[in-house]
Amino acid sequence: MMPANYLSGTVPRDLTAGLVVFLVALPLCLGVALASGAPLLSGVLSGIVGGIVVGAISRSQTSVSGPAAGLAAIVMAQIAELNSFPAFLMSVVIAGVIQIVLGAVRAGFIADFVPSSVIKGLLAAIGVILILKQIPHLLGHDADPQGDMAFQQPDNANTFTELARMFGHVHFGAAVIGLLSVALLVFWARYKPVKNSVVPAPLVVVLFGLGLSALFQRIGGAWAIEPSNFVQVPVADSLTGFLALLQRPDFSQWSNPAIYTAGLTIAAVASLETLLNLEAVDKIDPQQRTSPPSRELLAQGVGNVVVGLIGGIPITSVIVRSSVNINSGARTKLATIVHGLLLLISVVFLPLWLNKIPLSSLAAILLVTGFKLVSPKLIVQMWREGRYQFVPFALTVIAIVFTDLLIGVLIGLTVSVSFILNSNLRRPIRRFVEKHLGGNVLHIELANQVSFLNRAALLRVLETIPRGGHVLFDAQDTDYIDPDVLSLIRDFQEQTAPARGLTVSLLGFRSKYQLHDQTQYVDYSTRELQNRLTPQQVLQILTDGHNRFRTGQRLTRDLGRQVRSTSDGQHPLAVILSCIDSRAPAELIFDLGLGDIFGIRVAGNILSREVLGSMEYACAIAGAKLILVMGHTRCGAVSAAVDLARSTENAGDATGCEHLESIVTVIQQSVDPLACRNLGEVPEAEKRNFVDAVVRANVARVTELVLRQSRMLNDLHREGKVAIIGAVYDVADGGIEFLPHADKCVETPESRN
Repeated sequence: MMPANYLSGTVPRDLTAGLVVFLVALPLCLGVALASGAPLLSGVLSGIVGGIVVGAISRSQTSVSGPAAGLAAIVMAQIAELNSFPAFLMSVVIAGVIQIVLGAVRAGFIADFVPSSVIKGLLAAIGVILILKQIPHLLGHDADPQGDMAFQQPDNANTFTELARMFGHVHFGAAVIGLLSVALLVFWARYKPVKNSVVPAPLVVVLFGLGLSALFQRIGGAWAIEPSNFVQVPVADSLTGFLALLQRPDFSQWSNPAIYTAGLTIAAVASLETLLNLEAVDKIDPQQRTSPPSRELLAQGVGNVVVGLIGGIPITSVIVRSSVNINSGARTKLATIVHGLLLLISVVFLPLWLNKIPLSSLAAILLVTGFKLVSPKLIVQMWREGRYQFVPFALTVIAIVFTDLLIGVLIGLTVSVSFILNSNLRRPIRRFVEKHLGGNVLHIELANQVSFLNRAALLRVLETIPRGGHVLFDAQDTDYIDPDVLSLIRDFQEQTAPARGLTVSLLGFRSKYQLHDQTQYVDYSTRELQNRLTPQQVLQILTDGHNRFRTGQRLTRDLGRQVRSTSDGQHPLAVILSCIDSRAPAELIFDLGLGDIFGIRVAGNILSREVLGSMEYACAIAGAKLILVMGHTRCGAVSAAVDLARSTENAGDATGCEHLESIVTVIQQSVDPLACRNLGEVPEAEKRNFVDAVVRANVARVTELVLRQSRMLNDLHREGKVAIIGAVYDVADGGIEFLPHADKCVETPESRN
């Protein structure tokens, strides 16, 4: 059952869009047939089948199928090769069967390998071709058929020489209709009252052209439009006469090998063109729906079987009609089916009326569609994405304009692949040094695809590793490694590394490579490391970890190994007293692993007997070398303490939290009551700065209290065995500010500057 809003929401737009596509498709069908050297009616029959049959089977909501200009040269060549149009129709049936098989085996995945830069280049190129090819028709110079999209034309002219020829053969009346039609389309797109109306601008343009051409015929003279400037549909005297025009395939040719060669050629080219156009159409669909490519191959195959049986030329998904369909407001594939039905009705019952539509009106619609496809916004976007995107895009556009769609796309693909190979050859691996607790590790991150071409580059990297170093081969993001590269890594691990005193770790290698993951560097705190490090070195470890956190270059750790290694004991380097705020996790902020620190978290990072006892245990018993008191900006506990300092209520009465008062009272020892008295009247930013200042004062006070209230920690500090540092973490930008302190044992980052 149809949804309640279906009729009012989509059908009216689909009907009008189908009507517009029909008006544009009709001369294109005739033009492609003429350019292919086939009967004119064969092009219209293909448009009918492409709309009704393919539209019904396809799951694409916006794609329109019909005779394709890209196949014109192939169709002409195959008709000449087979020396018979009925024999050619037999090859079209075979091509359709091949496409059905391709759809059944899900061969549509081929479209996934076409880069987006090439697809966007295809769209832009079609836009350029539409502009160049429609300008002559717009001005009444109709020497070439509407469907001719090739650069090199049958009359030995080309796209640009045809433009030059045009200036001596402009038809005044047709040019007036064409130019006024363009102006009407632009006005309709910019004037909101009509832009949002149900009536599409292209339909108005066609009706406008019909009325104006009738007026010009009455005026006569230079205004009167010539027969060649109108749509020219074959006219049958009756339905019987129309059916008599249909041709049937010559089934007696089934044993002719040339028939199968022609069928395979048509199937290959039509399938590739369909997949490319389908991908391009989905890119410009306002709803960004994805069409199943294998289903489209199946639909095109059925369509080509039917076309071959009734006398049509091969069909594909076509970008020009699809673009007009989308620009006319189509929502579902009903518009495609409607356009096919209208083609059928018109050529059977209304050919005389269709032949009164001026080609310049239709050229105006296609010209404006072309400008939308090759918009300056698209070109600027591709330029900003860098040369690896812009160069394939630009070359695809140029190649399609000067050759044809398939050759142009193949050139674009070749350029894209060459860029990928060039990038892969220059940077097949990413190398960087990680500072682990146990020492530096050269991290070699392999690319997604590592071919034999990358072997030399990897060998050069391995030759630069100093003796006694440590190297980590990381294949976590790698889908393929060439056997030659695997052999190089295996020989390096088993022979070269031991001979040069190197330690090798492996990570992310698949089991089929017969290289097993192993982590041999120390990435967690051990007793030996803890005993060897000074408080200054521990602070530097935290500082380096924080820098990695801010730059997104966190160390590669084997957490499973850390769990096993720390199960029998712990040897943390520091104890960090921080707030319970969810935005300030110490292990993440300092890029630490399991067992590296003791973490104490309490609202407002305040000091208590329990906290102090934990610190004493961490330093005196467990051997931690550093105490870091870390507050953070925009602290909720400090904000509450400041607000309550200006209020007569206590924390329990104000919040309902009966135990919160003990925390607030401690924090308020760092608050100046007089300074915060007028905070309710200042801007929010100024209040936030005041709260952050209290955070710093609270951190400084806590660091002083640690030494004052713990004789044990004070002694360890005086002996230089433990350092105490205050810091404030900025939740807005992730930065750390180490506070100046009278601690002579440790040089803070600020004091070094």
